[in-house]
Amino acid sequence: MKEKLNTYNNPLKEDLDHILAHTKGLWEELRGKKVFITGGTGFFGCWLLESFAWANDKLDLEASAFVLSRNPAAFEKRAPHLYHHEAIKFLKGDIKDFISPEGSFSYLIHSSGYQQNADEKANNISMVNEMLNGTRRILDFCAQVKVEKMLLVSTGAIYGKAPSHLKTIPEDFPDSFDPTISKSVYHHVRRMMETLSVIYAEEKGFEAKIARCFSFIGPYLPLNGRFAVSDFILDALSKNNIIIKGDGKAVRSYLYMADLVIWLWTVLFKGKNCRPYNVGSEMPITISEVAEEFANILVPPLPVLVLKESSHGVAQDYYVPDTSRARSELDLQQRIPLSKAIKKTMQWHRDINLRKEH
Repeated sequence: MKEKLNTYNNPLKEDLDHILAHTKGLWEELRGKKVFITGGTGFFGCWLLESFAWANDKLDLEASAFVLSRNPAAFEKRAPHLYHHEAIKFLKGDIKDFISPEGSFSYLIHSSGYQQNADEKANNISMVNEMLNGTRRILDFCAQVKVEKMLLVSTGAIYGKAPSHLKTIPEDFPDSFDPTISKSVYHHVRRMMETLSVIYAEEKGFEAKIARCFSFIGPYLPLNGRFAVSDFILDALSKNNIIIKGDGKAVRSYLYMADLVIWLWTVLFKGKNCRPYNVGSEMPITISEVAEEFANILVPPLPVLVLKESSHGVAQDYYVPDTSRARSELDLQQRIPLSKAIKKTMQWHRDINLRKEH
């Protein structure tokens, strides 16, 4: 049975109120309309659905979201409150060849990406086919159903590895990757997805918005070994040592997911057509410092173990965005500091474990 969210018992209530407070002026554009979402059951997608359902209920928008998913039944078990929400409908299918639902859609968010477990061998041909053919299918769908605005959730990985002197990466950073080097295929595929979106938008008459997303933390983060912070969460939950698999010198920045979805909805509704925006935090932090943050939230603090020694003469690896474009054009900013983000994420995962135990 479809129903509204329980606004009293939702463990993300504080975050969802935060999102609504900083997006309230945007939602009127969605009133009575439909949005189509790919990747709606992933890390980003769960937050998009949570924030959509919250705004829809709180503001009586009478909007609806259609979510394309390969396995809706699995999502029902993981997030039944979203699966059964009255304004959210699921369409079982694959982005490359799904059957179009009837009717028109005003908005589309393409946030699906190629999923590969950390221990799986890379299959570049499969990745290229899925991401490019899937994106072409989604863009054809945009034209077919007369979408007004679409958001491509892209990635900072399109920049490749920035030179050591560049501490933050701007949107106009020139690509220096050789397209004949297969190890950079993900970088090139992501760039092509952006190019396809722009071409379709210009020729088919809809607006394409591009969000180049960097590193994030928050509830729903998959603990599958693909990210250092997910490893740290597992270490902290098990109260073992916090283990850094590398030398800990790499520099990253992390935006909390409640802030991320503020950025994504704002880029969709207010971003300039065919213009990319970096999305993320500008506050640099080494992996070692992140590990220390996780270690120190427990009493007593856990020890931090670094598995690899630093290589002398090797420049630090920076992956931090320059977000001045988003700040100046869309008035976007980081509002939740990393220290608070870590505590909120850890508490959410503790609560999940407690519910599983009972």
